[in-house]
Amino acid sequence: MTAQQECSAEMTLVAIDVAKAWNTVLVENPDGKRQRFRVANTRPDHDRLMLFLKNQPAQCRVAMEPTGNYHRPLAYRLLSEGFKVHLVSSVTAARFREAMFNSWDKNDPKDAAVILDLLKQDKVLRYYDPLVEGIHDL
Repeated sequence: MTAQQECSAEMTLVAIDVAKAWNTVLVENPDGKRQRFRVANTRPDHDRLMLFLKNQPAQCRVAMEPTGNYHRPLAYRLLSEGFKVHLVSSVTAARFREAMFNSWDKNDPKDAAVILDLLKQDKVLRYYDPLVEGIHDL
């Protein structure tokens, strides 16, 4: 049996359901308190999100479900601000949502909760930005 890495109790967990115009964000603090809000895919809203995450009581660990290329600007911004960014497979999220809710019905708040649960279980992949890692040169 393999050892499963568990999220630290001192981390603020952030789940982002990415969409074209609006992203649904679910934040869970180390004390278990949750906050949910929406962030537009605009620079001012990204600035407000970065400020909010920097003011959290503990280090943030962020997970998002990639949607087309809409996740890339936000993921790049999070990486450049020093946050740990992870991706959740769309297939994994869909199967987990079906098992958790016994339904294929999906909506943004539910997807953010699924992403958060997968982040807690460490069923995520580290995000590698091609430009940051130097594997995709323009």
